[in-house]
Amino acid sequence: MGPNCLVIAGEKSGEEHCLSFFDSLRASYPEMSFWGVGGDDLQDRGMELLYHLKDFSSMGFSEVILKVPFYLKALRVIEDEVKKRQCKVAILIDFQDFNLKLSKKLKSLGVKVLYYVAPQAWAWKEWRAKTIQETTDTLFTILPFEKKWFQDRGVKNVVSLKHPLWLSYKDKILNKKPGDECHYEGNWKGSPKTILLLPGSRNSEVSSLLPMFVKAAELLTNKWEIDLRIVTSENVSDSYYKPFAHLFNRVYESKALGDALLEADLAVAASGTVTLAAALFSVPTVVCYNLSLLNNFIFYNFLNYDGPISLANIVHGDFVFPELFNEGFSDFNVAQALNNWLEDYEKFSTLKNRLRGTEALLRGEMEDVAPCLEGLLRESYVNNG
Repeated sequence: MGPNCLVIAGEKSGEEHCLSFFDSLRASYPEMSFWGVGGDDLQDRGMELLYHLKDFSSMGFSEVILKVPFYLKALRVIEDEVKKRQCKVAILIDFQDFNLKLSKKLKSLGVKVLYYVAPQAWAWKEWRAKTIQETTDTLFTILPFEKKWFQDRGVKNVVSLKHPLWLSYKDKILNKKPGDECHYEGNWKGSPKTILLLPGSRNSEVSSLLPMFVKAAELLTNKWEIDLRIVTSENVSDSYYKPFAHLFNRVYESKALGDALLEADLAVAASGTVTLAAALFSVPTVVCYNLSLLNNFIFYNFLNYDGPISLANIVHGDFVFPELFNEGFSDFNVAQALNNWLEDYEKFSTLKNRLRGTEALLRGEMEDVAPCLEGLLRESYVNNG
C-alpha cells in the first residue's frame, strides 16, 4: 500500500478546520492519500469517505448515548481499514468523545496520532489530558492558554497555532471596503438593521433553535425595520428551513459565511465555532443553546465548569456576547438582548470596537500548519516504512 493518512473530521466545524490546511498539504505531498470521516468539501478535494459527517456528528450527551452502537461499529470498521491499508499516521480533528477512544486503538496498532484542535479538557474533563499524553504523538492547540495547560499535565509535543478561522477569513476581513461596515452615527434608529441567523449545522440544533430565532426577530419588527437573513447548512434537511423561507431577505450557504457576516449588523447564533467567526467580523451576537432534560441534568450535576461556553467568550475571557440557554433561552430574551444594541448605538459601537481586538487574542507559534503536518506525515513513513 502507498502512503495513506486517516483523517477524522466528524463535525462540520472539524471539516472547516481541516480545509484550512488540506489543499496545501495535498499539494506538497501528492503521493499521500487521505481517507476517513468528512463532508462534501473534503470529498470534493479528493478525500475518500468511509463515513459522511452528517451521519456521524451528534449533539449533547443524550444524542451520543443513542448513537453508541453506531460509534462502536465505526471504531471497528476504521480499525480494520487501518490494518488493511497499513496506515501509519492519523490526523484526528476535535470530536473528542470519539477521537480519544480511537486514539487508544491507533496507538496499540503503532499508528502515529496527530491530534488537531485540543479537546476542551480544561473545561470539564481534565483527566482527558492523561489520555492525550498516553496516545498522542503531537497535539495542536488553537486557544492561547491551551499549550501550557496541556504541558503542565504531561503532554510533551504541543504546537500552538493561530486559530484556523483567522486563516480562513483573514483576507476577507483585512480587505473590507469602507462601505462593508455600516456607520450609523447619523441615523442609527432610523436605518434598517440586518440581522443574521446562524442556527447551527445539525438537524437537532436547527429544529430546536431556528423557530425561536424567527419568533425573536418577529418581535423586533413591531418597532424596528429588520432585514432578516440566514446561513444554512448542507448537512441539515431543507424541511427545517422551509416553514420560514418566506421571511428571509437573503439565504447564504455555509461556504458564504464570511460574506454574510460582512453584511450583518447583528446576529443570533448556535453556540459553536461560528461565534468566534462573528467576533472576528466584529458582529455583536446573541449566543443560544438548548439542552435536552437529560443533557441539562448531566450538565448541572456532573460538570464543574462554570465559565463561558461560546468560543468567542472563551477567547475574550469575558461574556462579550450574551449566552442564553435552557430556561434563559426564549424568543423574548433573544429579542431583548438584540434590542439592547438596537436601542443604544453607543453600546453597539463600543462592543464592535472591542471585537476588533479578537484577532490579537489568537496568538500562536505558526499560522501555516501544512508544512509541519507534511513533515510529520513523511516522517511516519520514513521511520516505519
